[in-house]
Amino acid sequence: MKVHWTLTAENQLRAIHDYIAQNSTVYALRLVDRLTRRSNQIAAFPMSGRRVPEFDNDRIREVFEGSYRLIYHIKADQIDVICLLHSAMEPFNQL
Repeated sequence: MKVHWTLTAENQLRAIHDYIAQNSTVYALRLVDRLTRRSNQIAAFPMSGRRVPEFDNDRIREVFEGSYRLIYHIKADQIDVICLLHSAMEPFNQL
């Protein structure tokens, strides 16, 4: 299934990169690579992520990469990556 990154998720990914790159461009690129590779996992196995506790919807799921939550919505024709959140952040401030 095709994975589509929403504009919100792309902007959050860019912000994560820019913040970490202030100290290490190498680590920033590695983290972005690890986060984007999660797209392969959810494309192949959409239900592999856990159900997001804040939502009462089996189609909204999340996978973790380090301290980050990649939240996605499974649709009939594609998967939308809704957002990327650091696990210490309040999720509804970002959605």
